[in-house]
Amino acid sequence: MINYSISRRRWLSGVGATSLLTRFSWMNAFAQTTTPDYKALVCVFLAGGNDGHNTVVPLGQTQFNAYRAARGGIALPDNNGALLQVATPDGTPYGLNPGLAAIHPLWAQGKLAVLANAGMLVQPVTRTQFLANAVPVPTNLFSHSDQTQQMQSGVPSTSGGTGWGGRAADLVQTLNGSSSFPAAVSIAGPSLFCTGNVIRSASLFPGFNLDMNGMGIWPPTAATARKTGVQQVLQFDSGLALVQAANQSRKDAMDLNALLTGTTATLSTVFPGTSLGNQLQQVAKIIKLRSTTGMSRQVFLCSIGGFDTHAAQSWQQWNLLREVSEALAAFYNATGEMGIADRVTSFTMSDFGRSLQPSGSGCDHGWGSHHLIMGGAVQGGKMYGTFPTLALGGPDDSGSRGTLIPTTSTDQYGATLAAWLGVPANQLGTVFPNLGKFANQNLGFLG
Repeated sequence: MINYSISRRRWLSGVGATSLLTRFSWMNAFAQTTTPDYKALVCVFLAGGNDGHNTVVPLGQTQFNAYRAARGGIALPDNNGALLQVATPDGTPYGLNPGLAAIHPLWAQGKLAVLANAGMLVQPVTRTQFLANAVPVPTNLFSHSDQTQQMQSGVPSTSGGTGWGGRAADLVQTLNGSSSFPAAVSIAGPSLFCTGNVIRSASLFPGFNLDMNGMGIWPPTAATARKTGVQQVLQFDSGLALVQAANQSRKDAMDLNALLTGTTATLSTVFPGTSLGNQLQQVAKIIKLRSTTGMSRQVFLCSIGGFDTHAAQSWQQWNLLREVSEALAAFYNATGEMGIADRVTSFTMSDFGRSLQPSGSGCDHGWGSHHLIMGGAVQGGKMYGTFPTLALGGPDDSGSRGTLIPTTSTDQYGATLAAWLGVPANQLGTVFPNLGKFANQNLGFLG
C-alpha cells in the first residue's frame, strides 16, 4: 500500500462535503500571463466569536466609563499604556487591543481601518422591532455552526450551499482568461466561503505537501513503474461514483502539488512560525505565482480558532490577536515586497461578537462585532459604520446583556469588498441576495 504524506484524517476532511480540489484541468496553467490589474481578497476568519468590545475600545471619557461599567472585570485599562491609541480624522479616540501592536502603525499610515458593529442581518432592525418580533432576523442566532455558515455564505439562514467569496469569484472569473488555476483557495481546509457555483476552488493546508512516500525506490525504473501504477489506479473507471470522486480528488491534489512545489516562489519577508503565519505565507507565495498561473482575481480564506472566550479571556484574546496581528503585518510587508500592497485587501470575519456583560472571566455569544480591514487600497485611519451605544438594555442591545444588534450588515461589508474586486454593481445582488434591503451598499473603505 502506498503511504501518502498527508494524514488520513486530513484527507477525509478534504474529500467530504467539499472535495479537496474541484475538478481541475491544469494543461493551460503555465501558458497564461497575468495582467497588471491584479486584485485579491484575503479573509481571516476568527473562529469562535471574537470579542469586538475588547478589540476596539472607545476612549472618550463618557463612552469609556460606559464601557467599563458594562464590562466589569474584563474591561481593559485605558491609561497605563495597555491600549494602543488611535484616533479618527475628527479626533475621536479609540484604543486597540494591545495584541494588535504589530499592525497598529498601519492606522497612522492610512492602511488599517475598523468596521464597527457589523454582523448578519436579514434587513435593518431596531431594538423595538427585535423585541416585538416585528421583522425577520437570521435563523439560530448565537449558534456557532449556524452563524459561521451564514457569515461565510452571506445568506441569513442555514440553507446556503455556496460562499460569498466563491460567488464573487464566479463573477470576476472572466478576468482570469483561460487560466485553470483555482480562483478561490482556502488555506484552512475545506470552507464554504470559497465555494462558488462556477469557479474552481481549492482547499489546502500550509505546505500543500501531497507528495507520495515510497516513490524513491531503487532502481529508477522501479520507481517509475510504481508511479505509473498509481496513475493507472486513479484513472481506472470502477463505475462507483464515490470511488471515482475520491480518485479524481487525489489526482487533482497531486497535479496541484506538482504545480506549486515545482515553481519557485520565495519571499524575503519573514513570517511568524504560527498556524496563521504559515497560512498567510502560503497565500503570499501563491500570489507571487500569479504571472505563472495567469490569475488576475483571487479570493483566499485563512482561519484561526480559539475565540470562544467564556473564561480567561483577557490573556487568551490578547494572545490570539497577537498571532493575528503579527501574521497580518508580515503579510502586508510581503505584498509590499511584491509591489502589490494596493492590490491585496485583507479583512477579518467571525461567527459573531460577544456579550458586553461578562460571564465570570469571559463573556457569552453575541451578535454584532468590530472587524479589521487592511491593505494599500484601504482608506484607513478611520472608523466605518456606526459605533454602538455600550449600555446594557440600551438602544443597540437585543436584550439586557449587551448582545448588540448590528448596525451594519455582512451584506454591506462584503459588497464593498466584492465591488473593489471587480464585481459589477448590478451583479452584487447575486452575491448578497438581501443587499437591496440596505440603503448604503458601499461603505467607502476601499479606494
